[in-house]
Amino acid sequence: MPLLGFGVYQNYTTRASVLEAFRAGFRHVDSAQAYRNETAVGEAVRDSGIDRGELFITTKCVSKNHGYESTLKGIDESLAKFGFEYIDLFLIHDPCSGTERRLATYRALQDARDAGKIRSIGVSNYSIKHLEEIADAKYDMPAVNQIELHPFCQQRPIVDYCREHSIVVQAYCPIMRGKMDHPIIQTIAQNHSRDAAQVLLRWSLQKGFIPLPKSATPERIRSNAQLYDFELGPEEMEQLDGLDRGKDGSISWNPIDAP
Repeated sequence: MPLLGFGVYQNYTTRASVLEAFRAGFRHVDSAQAYRNETAVGEAVRDSGIDRGELFITTKCVSKNHGYESTLKGIDESLAKFGFEYIDLFLIHDPCSGTERRLATYRALQDARDAGKIRSIGVSNYSIKHLEEIADAKYDMPAVNQIELHPFCQQRPIVDYCREHSIVVQAYCPIMRGKMDHPIIQTIAQNHSRDAAQVLLRWSLQKGFIPLPKSATPERIRSNAQLYDFELGPEEMEQLDGLDRGKDGSISWNPIDAP
């Protein structure tokens, strides 16, 4: 799994944006059934000329479509829209369907993995309670938990649990939807002659997360990939760590408290 992903939520030029992301060096694309752009992602993959095996493509099923049969049907529909023989990572998009349907959905993903339709299973917006539910059912633990993560919303208990159980943590909203004007962020960016988004993405990488920045602007797509020729110092990391506001720092739906 590449350590940096390209998000396509609310991207209305998906094919062009994904092609630009590939040119910038991205090899990991994060889509979802609810984004309604799986077809465009698949077109970009084919048009790029990059071998499918070099790319890592994710999609997700949202709670209104949870359930065993509906999930299996949705996987086949996603494969058809992408035009793929397999999907690298399939996530349960959110935990809002309740225990019974969550677990039925997870069982369907396991069966689809065993059938070769998906390579890895993961979840998104799962709290410790939801993750322990999977363990209690004696299912395989997810490979990934994708949650909102940035300096203002660090979700440390969930991150710690994932690390203890070898679950990779992916970070959505890593650049806080452009709300990056905090003086600490701006000062660190100036010190490194970088933009604020690059600082936030570098923080995410150094924390061991897989950030999923999204953009439809070619210049921003390229700059979001230019992260490997500088490093934040320990004091800078501590300053950013100190911005955590807990749940109050969330800027997205972040439905981790779903029953």
